[in-house]
Amino acid sequence: MNAIAPIALTQGDPSGIGPELALMAYVLRESRDLPPFFLLSHPAFIARVAATLALEIQIESTTAAQARDVFSRALPVVDTGRHVVAGAPGRPDSQDAQSTIGSIEKAVECVAKGEARAVVTNPIAKSVLYEAGFKHPGHTEFLAELAHRHYGGDYRAVMMLWSDELAVVPITIHIPLADASKNLTRELIVETGEIVAHDLRARFHVSKPRLAFAGLNPHAGEDGALGREEIDTIAPAIAELRARGVNASGPFPADTMFHESARAKYDVALCPTHDQALIPIKTLAFERGVNVTLGLPFVRTSPDHGTAFDIAGKGIADPTSLIEAIKLAGRIS
Repeated sequence: MNAIAPIALTQGDPSGIGPELALMAYVLRESRDLPPFFLLSHPAFIARVAATLALEIQIESTTAAQARDVFSRALPVVDTGRHVVAGAPGRPDSQDAQSTIGSIEKAVECVAKGEARAVVTNPIAKSVLYEAGFKHPGHTEFLAELAHRHYGGDYRAVMMLWSDELAVVPITIHIPLADASKNLTRELIVETGEIVAHDLRARFHVSKPRLAFAGLNPHAGEDGALGREEIDTIAPAIAELRARGVNASGPFPADTMFHESARAKYDVALCPTHDQALIPIKTLAFERGVNVTLGLPFVRTSPDHGTAFDIAGKGIADPTSLIEAIKLAGRIS
């Protein structure tokens, strides 16, 4: 992969805040010291969004290979060939699903060809994609399939939410809470822990990553009185990780893992359920949190928020999380 290639930025749902965040990130590129990036969308659509927001910036239709040279004078937009057809700000339409999906597919293709050095994805609305037949639980799982398509092999993608204050990994992700316990297997915990430890070393240059595991039940099961998952599943998985050379500890009660002194004792917290992990980081660093996909053959980051249809097109969306995602992608790629 070309180390000086730009970053591929997807449009996200065209009716959400993604396109306007991309425009604002470009406006702030110098003051925020952003690496070069290009946007995968339809140039005329992006120009229309800019006009709606009264943003006076140059937009140039280009190719991924030429995008770095364009970046200094205009926002490079690489056409995916799948035009936005129906959606308006705040009013998503399933007819635009192919535009959203095509932007993601093209971004991964660009990285695989060496035309980009990382992928940054703007927020999608899964419910809108499901209406159009999208079969994946979310971005993370779709990216794993695209990695297989372009690189061969099978990849188990792991979602990490990162900020300067805290990094967290949900071990089970987009499943109902009622199904979390039965899906929380020893094998899943060990595989997740190994991927996290590997990528913290390889991408984040943490020489000896410290992984802290939360319990599933209140008080980490209280010696089995409040549930046996910690005894039967989580603790044996932690022991196996240690035997494999991973610095893993726990399981700890989730309600005491995230205060300042506790966070100083680990590099990443791994939690059995989605909300156990995401609530603390969104409380501590909502505007600055970045979603990082581990376990892939390329770097992918994303802002830690959704499409925000309620404020789309109003010019009030905060680009901080996207800017942090672009910066982090540049740093770890």
